[in-house]
Amino acid sequence: MRMRQRACQNVNDAWSTYPLDLNASEHSAMTGLTVTSEPPPEIEFWFEFGSNYSYLSVMRIEDEARRRGVRIVWKPFLLGPIFRALGMENSPFVLQKEKGAYVRQDMVRQCRKYGLQWVQPSTFPRLGVLPLRVALLGVDQPWIGTFCRQVMKLNFVLDEDINQPNRLAPILTELGLPASDILDQAKAEPTKTRLREQTEQARARGIFGAPTFFVGTEMFWGNDRMDDALLFASGQKV
Repeated sequence: MRMRQRACQNVNDAWSTYPLDLNASEHSAMTGLTVTSEPPPEIEFWFEFGSNYSYLSVMRIEDEARRRGVRIVWKPFLLGPIFRALGMENSPFVLQKEKGAYVRQDMVRQCRKYGLQWVQPSTFPRLGVLPLRVALLGVDQPWIGTFCRQVMKLNFVLDEDINQPNRLAPILTELGLPASDILDQAKAEPTKTRLREQTEQARARGIFGAPTFFVGTEMFWGNDRMDDALLFASGQKV
């Protein structure tokens, strides 16, 4: 127990000295947000690393949210339990042949539209429990967006397994983070419990797919509704 407490403390110490952990004025300069007495509007971003449409949103949301002055609340969760609660044992893109064929074509079009790389994964949907737990540990850290984008590239550009520590460690190391300590914490029972609880929260709030966005109680589902959600958060009518 003492060893785990020391490991967690080491992770916290490393995060506290991470070079992108900036003061308010520096953070404002980097993000383009103006520091005011009023907190910025928020958008909840519920996503899954095995979700191809989450890939599109993860790759774009930080830039778009910064442009509109909206703060992102990152909400990683598991789609599998959501699908099972709805009576599905797999993604509807797998269960329904015609829908799967459409999505494969649509992803080529969407990635071309956004200027993103795309390789159809040889395994779909790909299990991504471990990176979701890492993301859960980093939701309030400045590296969360970069980490998520790199995991998505691993899955949907490089077509590699994203659920193995040896695939995630280089990403964390490149971010200047203590990879071993973070991965140990991600595999610890408290983090597993947090992810299960967050997934249950998603189900309780009526989430049925990813990505999903919330602005207050207003739900927006799908990558094609991300811009609407950001506009709504920034106070514009949709």
